[in-house]
Amino acid sequence: MRLTSQAFAPGAWIPVRHTCDGTNVSPPLAWADPPAATRSFVLVCSDPDAPGRTWYHWGIYDIPPEARGLSENWSPMRSFPPQAINDFRRRGYGGPCPPRGAPSHHYHFRLYALRVSQLGLGAGALCPDVEAAARMQAIDSCELIGLYGRGQREP
Repeated sequence: MRLTSQAFAPGAWIPVRHTCDGTNVSPPLAWADPPAATRSFVLVCSDPDAPGRTWYHWGIYDIPPEARGLSENWSPMRSFPPQAINDFRRRGYGGPCPPRGAPSHHYHFRLYALRVSQLGLGAGALCPDVEAAARMQAIDSCELIGLYGRGQREP
């Protein structure tokens, strides 16, 4: 299984438009080659470099098995598939926003292929709970990692 974006390559700088310093819109994402037994997908974006703990930026769950991506600026107003509450305490995408002056952070966009069609989570599910539930039902996973640092130039 592979996860890609037209906005940035693996290990590359995430464009400003997808961060808190830009318009803060989600990047376009595409995936390919899921296992034949996939019944749904979960997508989570997190920052393990955040001070204190992993910071969750986005979580989408119960994505239909025929889906092969998400368009840019995936709206939190969409009711399906459901989007989790991120660590900014909002539903939907919250772009990279590391502390100014900190070294660049790594943003992990992680896709899980699941053996179940629904996780059975309520509408107010939190991103860490979505990821924990996904890990228990995962038959495969892949990730795309991008970098961002506030006030820094792209390497």
